[in-house]
Amino acid sequence: MQNRTELLLQQISKRILILDGAMGTMIQRYTLTEEDFRTPELANHPKALKGNNDLLSLSRPDIIKAIHAEYMEAGADIIETNTFSGTTIAQEDYGLANLAYAINFESAKLAREVAEEFTAKNPDKPRFVAGAIGPTNRTASLSPDVNDPGYRGITFDQLAIAYAEQVRGLLDGGADILLVETIFDTLNAKAALYAIQDVFEERGLPLDPKEGGIPIMISGTITDASGRTLSGQTTEAFLISISHVPLLSVGLNCALGAKELRPYLKVLAQKAPFYVSAYPNAGLPNEFGAYDQGANEMADQVRDFLKEGMLNILGGCCGTTPEHISALAKLSEGFQPRKLQEQEVEETLD
Repeated sequence: MQNRTELLLQQISKRILILDGAMGTMIQRYTLTEEDFRTPELANHPKALKGNNDLLSLSRPDIIKAIHAEYMEAGADIIETNTFSGTTIAQEDYGLANLAYAINFESAKLAREVAEEFTAKNPDKPRFVAGAIGPTNRTASLSPDVNDPGYRGITFDQLAIAYAEQVRGLLDGGADILLVETIFDTLNAKAALYAIQDVFEERGLPLDPKEGGIPIMISGTITDASGRTLSGQTTEAFLISISHVPLLSVGLNCALGAKELRPYLKVLAQKAPFYVSAYPNAGLPNEFGAYDQGANEMADQVRDFLKEGMLNILGGCCGTTPEHISALAKLSEGFQPRKLQEQEVEETLD
């Protein structure tokens, strides 16, 4: 039987793969109470848990599986695990650092079950699970104290330890891909990549997916019209900073809508020696923080990406729903994926 990495590489070479949309946006459609976030073991936990969406993989797995299924019905080839805040660092806010491994393991297991169900229904459209690795709520490059610019709220080693535990849980639960996403500080991302390499080494896994390793996706965040990440890097500098690892893909997500993301995505399409991904927000947020851009309007803006042959993986971030993903999936069928070229690798390495 062909392994899932080989199958993924085969699929991505032939067509544009569709990533799912926002998990948080879909969870908001449910009217959840504090009790929905508590397992029996957490019935008397002293801290409020409502809003800790990753915890729903343990307390309300039915909701998470239903959301995964909706995105797959909409045409998603890849679904992300419900683990954006699944590190011990992020879970410390809720006093649940001890549950980090379980959250990642169970989240990957849930997504794996749904992916297998849909692959069984249509073997010609295999489905994959991306283990979502968020940026954490700490930054290794910037001080949280304006009066002490040299202070850091986290160290590289602390980040790497937390990421390694998350990676182990995701792999043990059945993730096909590791997706380090919404990167606002590339030093955090480098800690995640270091942790991934460390876990691969301890498990005897090759780093390169072409040699059978678990594919790694990287997705950065350009925070505003400056064209830079929060820690000050341009798109090209970000690319260079993470190109030491044989990635499956590099891309951009969050913060901006498709229209605003286009010039920065173009830089990656021209220079990246990897496949390129994009999953923008549903436009920019309104004055209430909500996203108003409909599925068809988003697809119209994404069409330019596809016409110019920029993409290999396409999905949605904040504000996107199965309706958005369905529109993007239908749109992508009429376009060829971006081709990898040897000269791109040579130019980047010069």
